[in-house]
Amino acid sequence: MTTEMTGRAAHRAEITARAAADMAAMGVDPAFIDLLVETFYGHIRQHASLGPVFEGRLAGRWPDHMVKMKAFWGSVAFKTGAYGGKPVQAHHGVDGMAEGLFLEWLQLFSDTLSEVGASEAAHAWFLTSAERIAKSLVLALFYNPALDDPSLKSSR
Repeated sequence: MTTEMTGRAAHRAEITARAAADMAAMGVDPAFIDLLVETFYGHIRQHASLGPVFEGRLAGRWPDHMVKMKAFWGSVAFKTGAYGGKPVQAHHGVDGMAEGLFLEWLQLFSDTLSEVGASEAAHAWFLTSAERIAKSLVLALFYNPALDDPSLKSSR
């Protein structure tokens, strides 16, 4: 059992070392994550559609949210496993949450990546990650498998 645990720790260390090297090659470090998150959520707060939804959920709690989002994106980028939140639960039941807002969120995220000077590789990597996250949240929050029931589709 000790050998298995040592092997897991070595494997985990290899994953995080590879992620750190990959991020460094793209020009991403913890300071980049901080800048990205601060800039992005600054824009979120000013956004006509997204701002009110976020403000309704986070009023008076923005500093805590920023810490959480920096930890989240740092964990995603550097594969540290340090983030232990529950994103689906955090987004469930948010007033004003609508499926279409995720497209606006993604566009704003892409624009912010450009604004903060992400390299082409970093822009692509972060946007792909954000798209995966958005898709996962949309499925968890809005998907109804009953609507895919073939018996409900009219035959043509």
